[in-house]
Amino acid sequence: MKTIYNKEKIYTLINKLKDIQHIFLKEYDINDIFSNSKFYEIIIANQLNHIPIPGHSGSRDARDPITNQEFEYKHFKETSSNHSWTFNDYTNNTIEHLKSCTVLFTHINDKDFKYPGIMDWFYEVPGVEISDYLKEATKKIKNTRKMINVSPSQLDKLGYVPQLIDTDKHLNYQGSFQHLLYGISNISEELENITNIEKILTSNKIWELIVALELNHKVNAEQGGRLGSYDAIDFSGNTFEYKVYKTRNWNFQDISENVLNKYLTDKAMILAVVNKYEMKVNEIYSISPEDAVNKLREKLNKKIDNLKKQGKEIRRLQINLTLSDIKNMKSFKKIY
Repeated sequence: MKTIYNKEKIYTLINKLKDIQHIFLKEYDINDIFSNSKFYEIIIANQLNHIPIPGHSGSRDARDPITNQEFEYKHFKETSSNHSWTFNDYTNNTIEHLKSCTVLFTHINDKDFKYPGIMDWFYEVPGVEISDYLKEATKKIKNTRKMINVSPSQLDKLGYVPQLIDTDKHLNYQGSFQHLLYGISNISEELENITNIEKILTSNKIWELIVALELNHKVNAEQGGRLGSYDAIDFSGNTFEYKVYKTRNWNFQDISENVLNKYLTDKAMILAVVNKYEMKVNEIYSISPEDAVNKLREKLNKKIDNLKKQGKEIRRLQINLTLSDIKNMKSFKKIY
């Protein structure tokens, strides 16, 4: 059968990434470095000689090995369309919790330096001060998603000055993790050349690729979830929506009517379970877009009604589909 990708070459490179991930877990107790922002947190920690703190959302990002001071990292990339730092889904508790750490607002220069880039400047703000600032600034926020951006100009007005990094030093690959980051950079570059997927270790592209290899699909190289985009396509031109998670619990965020209607244009919705430590697929399920959209609407409306009874508004149009949800659908198929 004709294949879209050179599987042998890709699996060889993925195994190299897996080996590096095993090293991070064994030596630094850091797992799943290719999800969320952990990869960039390691880049920042490397340049500041910090020790990353294991975990993802809800935990601090790193600490100083000498003082034990803990840090919260925020970053944006030069190639990003949003040149500010975002606090997503904040609560009064998360803002108050900032007081126990120092917040670093960092800039990743992925334009002038080889992917994934390096940190070339940052602001260091005491958590107490940014907590007090956010408490006041968020009083005016009306969006139910509870999201606020902090820009460099805002930090300038608060009297903070960006600290510049000696990038020449880090181009010589100094730092505790630099040899591993150098390996990741080279492997990702090879993967991008083979697959034509730019910045393959950002967003969810590496996990979509691992699933697509099993289904003989081609991953959409375009980053982001813009309306009209799709995650993968087959030889016949059929498009597919992918959801790839570590458990049989698939999250759908910001499911407006436009997004739901976009799903209806796809051939099928692919729900996959992957082992992110071993970088391999465990299970793949397929359901029809019609079944998926009907269930998502049903669960969303139920969630809205329940919140109304409590006198609350929905903060975010977000719903999970579980294996029990999809097993009852007529279109349900286990395809891997």
